[in-house]
Amino acid sequence: MNQASVGQPDETTTQGAGPDGRWPLVRRDYLGLGIVAVVLLAPVLGLLRYQGPPMEEGFMLVFPEEILRGAVPHVDFLHLYGPGSIYLLAGVFKVFGTHLYVERLVGLAQHASVAYAMWFLLRPFGRRIATSAAVLSVVILIGPLGLSAMAWNGALALGLASLAVAASASRHPEGTRRRNLLFVAGLLGGGALLFRPDLVLAVVLGLGAWWFQLGRGKRSALLWGFGASVALYVPHLVRSGFGASIEGMFLEPVFKLRGGRSLPIPPSWGEVDGFLQRAGTLRTSGWPLPMPALSQQINLWFWLVPVSILVVVVAAWRLRRREPLSPRTLSYWPAALFSAALLQQAIQRPDTAHLSWVTGVTFPLAIAAVVLLLEELAPSWSAIQRFALAATTFAVLLLAVIPFYPVRTYVDLVSQTLGINRFGFPIERDGRVFPFGSAEGAADAQAVVDELDRLAEPGDSLVTGPKDLSRTNYSDAFFYHLFPDLDVGTRYIEMDPGIADAEDSGLADELRAADWVILSNAWADWSEPNDSSDSRSQEPNEVIDEDFCEVLATPTFELWGRCDVLEGR
Repeated sequence: MNQASVGQPDETTTQGAGPDGRWPLVRRDYLGLGIVAVVLLAPVLGLLRYQGPPMEEGFMLVFPEEILRGAVPHVDFLHLYGPGSIYLLAGVFKVFGTHLYVERLVGLAQHASVAYAMWFLLRPFGRRIATSAAVLSVVILIGPLGLSAMAWNGALALGLASLAVAASASRHPEGTRRRNLLFVAGLLGGGALLFRPDLVLAVVLGLGAWWFQLGRGKRSALLWGFGASVALYVPHLVRSGFGASIEGMFLEPVFKLRGGRSLPIPPSWGEVDGFLQRAGTLRTSGWPLPMPALSQQINLWFWLVPVSILVVVVAAWRLRRREPLSPRTLSYWPAALFSAALLQQAIQRPDTAHLSWVTGVTFPLAIAAVVLLLEELAPSWSAIQRFALAATTFAVLLLAVIPFYPVRTYVDLVSQTLGINRFGFPIERDGRVFPFGSAEGAADAQAVVDELDRLAEPGDSLVTGPKDLSRTNYSDAFFYHLFPDLDVGTRYIEMDPGIADAEDSGLADELRAADWVILSNAWADWSEPNDSSDSRSQEPNEVIDEDFCEVLATPTFELWGRCDVLEGR
């Protein structure tokens, strides 16, 4: 198949390219980029008021502020990922102040970077494909954790951006500009590993495709950029210590965490396995079309992960064989290899968040894959016919097969931006805010915050955790954010089963030294088909019974003070 047969002139990879191979943006490109911006920004006002995950977004607010106070990751607080995300937020907070909206705007920037990296990667396939792929990425990725500036989204943004910049470099002749772009591509790829070191296989495969394509004598800029980013691990290892860093980033998440966080593979057909997914179904905004049961949607979604990866890789391989040096191949082949390595995220814990984190990349790439396969299977079809079938395929998947999580959530968020069915009730203290998911829970949390504000003195220490501290499945870490004048009394800002509740965790000793404890009943019914249902060390509960007196009890939260502290207040 020759290059001219792949589509209409204004949608091919050659139209509009200058003599130096560069791609000037034209009016219709800006239209596509604008459509992506509209889809990205439409739910933002709703998301700014929306409840974020109380533990995950809580620790993404607290970790950076602790760093600014001199705390050391992996030593002073448990941290299971690379240093990139929390040090980036620490720098942002240093400049703009520590606030929920500041953190969420960083999260918005991460989502935007993923979407636009996808657009530029697929632009050689035409504007329609690039724009619909970027829109699909937004719809899938923005729902699970909202605008929380999580490390995974930052790593995806940097990883995909590195491939997009490398593809741009390939369209420039040899020279300084090309070398600079390759350096930036390597820099971004290494930066992805600073956020999530477990993305190493995806980054190595994606940039590795470029490594072999560049050939001898042309790789140094890419290597130097990659090395410059990864070298930032050195000061991190020096500051946190090699042993503590390796334990925090590799041993604890791989060997200590999996028993309490893994879920059945494949997901159960007859019931929703993940506790947070079951809790999320309590908020429904309706869906007008017939749909499978929620557990069936998750099961089908899981199987769509390897299917989408297979389709993408096969299409990329066949494209590479027939157009080895075309702009489409140079963009698509590395992206396909990158996406294939994301499979481990879906297998690690196949809940809706992890499935979104993978299919937010593989589904958009699969739009192009369907078009590529149709070029071979239906050569007489026009470009618009191929695109229509590809787009319809994914519209059916999202609207009829797995509608509850990606599309319904996105529509719900847009409606909240418009003032319809708003969700999120603010808990406030001294200008800081955190939205909670129920009016009753928010009122309970506010009562606890007000009482602790009345009794506590600056420099007192606070610990927050579940009511039963022998099952540390979750933590309402946002309370630490609301009390920056109190010391965090535990390294387990993030609480995980098998780690914080282990016999040798030291949590009991931390409680003995704490002044105040907030216990949550919100997670008392936590149950999953894994080790998280097991009770472990009872010593933390015994410390509460022996050393603490109840100050305030609400249905959702309880405030306890160390008895000798209360006697003097």
